[in-house]
Amino acid sequence: MSNKKKPVNSRRTFLRNTVLTTAGFYIVPRHVLGGKGYTAPSDRLLIAGVGAGGKGRSDIANFAKSGLADIAFLCDVDERQAAASVKAFPKAKVYQDWREMFDKESKNFDAVSVSTPDHNHAIIAFNAMQRGKHVYVQKPLTHDIYEAKILAEAAKRFKVVTQMGDQGSSSDGVRTLREWHDAGIIGDVHTVNCWTNRPVWPQGIKWPAEHPGIPKELNWDLWLGTAQPRDYVENLVPFNWRGWWDFGTGALGDMGCHLMGPVFKVLGLGYPTEVNCSVSTIYDGNFHQAYLPDSGPVSSSVHYKYKGKKGQEIKLNWMDGGVQPERVKELLPTEMMGGTRDAGNGVVFEGTKGKMMCSTYGHEPQLLPTKKTNEVKLPVKYARVPGSAEGHYKQWVEAAIAGYGKTEVDSPFIEYACPLTECILIGNLAIRSFNYREPAAAGARGDKYPGRGITLQWDEKAGKVTNFEPANQFLKRTYREGFADIKF
Repeated sequence: MSNKKKPVNSRRTFLRNTVLTTAGFYIVPRHVLGGKGYTAPSDRLLIAGVGAGGKGRSDIANFAKSGLADIAFLCDVDERQAAASVKAFPKAKVYQDWREMFDKESKNFDAVSVSTPDHNHAIIAFNAMQRGKHVYVQKPLTHDIYEAKILAEAAKRFKVVTQMGDQGSSSDGVRTLREWHDAGIIGDVHTVNCWTNRPVWPQGIKWPAEHPGIPKELNWDLWLGTAQPRDYVENLVPFNWRGWWDFGTGALGDMGCHLMGPVFKVLGLGYPTEVNCSVSTIYDGNFHQAYLPDSGPVSSSVHYKYKGKKGQEIKLNWMDGGVQPERVKELLPTEMMGGTRDAGNGVVFEGTKGKMMCSTYGHEPQLLPTKKTNEVKLPVKYARVPGSAEGHYKQWVEAAIAGYGKTEVDSPFIEYACPLTECILIGNLAIRSFNYREPAAAGARGDKYPGRGITLQWDEKAGKVTNFEPANQFLKRTYREGFADIKF
């Protein structure tokens, strides 16, 4: 046997033997090892994770579980939240500012996972896509409708593999629902009801007046990112930002992709033609108003109208804050509407021949009455994704390794994630417009509320509301100085 040391000639072997050097952790990128455009069968995806705590932590862990990816870099503005991921991936180089990481390390990773608060999703994803990086972005894809349109265009221009983090789109349940619908078992769907027990964070409240010291582990300025300057407040990081319009998208933004997503998959919905809403009110000591301008309402009910593929009208109703639709008569008294896996959340499809329902992510698909579920036997029409939720991550990793356009994913930006996100955010246009006031005329008593009771008419070609201009102020934010606008 020869004692000559074998050369390191594969990327997999190289990565296995990568070590920390005095210059820091370094990974040889694909174009160095195999030439421009080279993709070896044994290749691995090198991922930079922006947002390493909370959902980011589980995202990063699931990419690693795929067996095809290495977590090369971690970026988080809060050392407390990032600690577990830093410990789990000790070879990953750590940054606080994603802009610095992109500038210094772009040649050393292939893809970016974005798991930050909603208001920073788009700018990070757009900058990554501009650099030719594949992107996985948590739901909702963007904070604003404008951002969703830009990311769809970016996916076309930069030809990178994209996936939104709505793992339910890869679930077996969604495929079962599609097969039942395609087989005509419930006929033509005319009404869909979706509901959630969210918000499970504070909403309908004033921005706190107390401004305690910023924790030393948190870079508050970087956490704010694109948002306008505000003083630090407690109980915002890492979870409750969801209820504040500057950072989150409320209950509809948080859960819409998981509950309305299956509806879009089953019915192939496009964009709504109109939307209206009602919201809970609070008493401010003088009169009732829907909510305070900084945060979303305690509960809301949003009603969309769509045109189906056959030209029929489809009503899609959304309810949050624990409000649920009327219980369907086909259920037995002891059966839970929506399902038991995620109580308080669900979807019911009503068709001309029958009904079906599911819980969050399309889980627990059932025909109604539920006894029909086991009676109906259909051949598999839509291939299942092994591992379901975990498979959603692996699916993106495999597609990114294969290269743009080679294999399909379940939540691509252009065909699915961007249109779905836009539709969800159109509902937020109605919610945020509901409490809109016009200043009272001189000598008049009180302000006018022209937003209440308005049905917003949506023109997708124009990309705006055509009958109530105040709603369009929420289409696009002004980014804070230092965070360049995303545009072409």
